[in-house]
Amino acid sequence: MSNRLLTFNIFRYDPNTPEIEPKMQKFQVEEEERMTLFIVLNKIREEQDPTLKFDFVCRAAICGSCAMLVNGKPTLACKTLTKDLPNETTLMPLPAFKLLGDLSVDTGTWFREMSIKTEAWVHTDKVFDPKAEEERMSNDQALAIYEAERCIECGCCIAGCATVNIRPDFLGAAGINRVARFMLDPRDERTEQEYFEVVGSDDGVFGCVGLMACDDNCPIGIPLQGQLSYVRRKMAVAGWRR
Repeated sequence: MSNRLLTFNIFRYDPNTPEIEPKMQKFQVEEEERMTLFIVLNKIREEQDPTLKFDFVCRAAICGSCAMLVNGKPTLACKTLTKDLPNETTLMPLPAFKLLGDLSVDTGTWFREMSIKTEAWVHTDKVFDPKAEEERMSNDQALAIYEAERCIECGCCIAGCATVNIRPDFLGAAGINRVARFMLDPRDERTEQEYFEVVGSDDGVFGCVGLMACDDNCPIGIPLQGQLSYVRRKMAVAGWRR
């Protein structure tokens, strides 16, 4: 492997010091075999600038913390190999989320508010009995729920969504995927009309303009286009019956 000297143009801004204007800062790192952007950012922080802010936890595309814009595309730093990047790369924080500093954004508040808005829990009138045997469901139902549950809440689908960037109240693909998860769950006793109150509006499933950047940008390959179609179809029928 012929090591390259890679150049990274990284967004720098600290909201706590608004008197210092945002800027792009250039760093250079010698490429190593099987190097990821996660490794690059740590080398920069350890060897060149310890003040650089970015998020990471698992390093294995599970926690979603290290999502950022890599040459304009929302993706995970830990999953991005430098061998797939050009000699010069631009790194920016995800849009649509509160900026904490440099490449670090607050996705947690957005996802918490989305969970509250979509009432992301099983609704049932059954009284919980901790000693009762766990309710069973078919393998097909469990697998369909699991598909939606694979969301790691990285925010890539939200950052790439044209509607979210225009209308911050839009649920986005992550929110609609969450609704689909509970629609599929046989333990959830909500009616279609009750779901319509949650997601049957321009802030919900009818606000999507169909560009499908969410589907393109999901780093773990959840079929968000299919989830959107599923929820939209059910809500269109529910709206017709109102």
